[in-house]
Amino acid sequence: MITATNVLVLLAMLVGTVGIVLPVLPGLFVVWAATLLWAVEMHSTAGWTVFWIATAIYVVGLVTQYLVPARRMRATGVDTRIIALALVAAVMGLFVIPLLGAPIAFVGAVYVMERLKRGTHERAWAATRQAVRAVMLSMGIELLTALLIIVTWVVGVFVTRP
Repeated sequence: MITATNVLVLLAMLVGTVGIVLPVLPGLFVVWAATLLWAVEMHSTAGWTVFWIATAIYVVGLVTQYLVPARRMRATGVDTRIIALALVAAVMGLFVIPLLGAPIAFVGAVYVMERLKRGTHERAWAATRQAVRAVMLSMGIELLTALLIIVTWVVGVFVTRP
């Protein structure tokens, strides 16, 4: 059923999903919070059941989002501190060059720090590629988690319609 609440929740979820790809806001949290707002508005057992399922998906997604890429980076020798510093550079780059600044600053920062650490272009570039793959994997996991939460919510909307 199309209600103002459902439209606003869907819009918030879409904004959150865009926030995953363009890291301006905590996208996955926004998707989860929209489900919470819907459950509060529904004030029913079905609404709260959907929320708790979405919460379980959210927690599993968050844990997976950090554990899987981190394990792969450790296996290839990419230091977590380098990724953290590159993410800070990406956030700054986002403000310097809107949209394109984040990926340019991230890749540049990883490359420069890995070049200083490893000494050669080939080894630094291989580590940079692994870091970019790890970030893309993390983003993919986050997008999949958001999609699962949205699907759960859509099922909940259909189940709770009058």
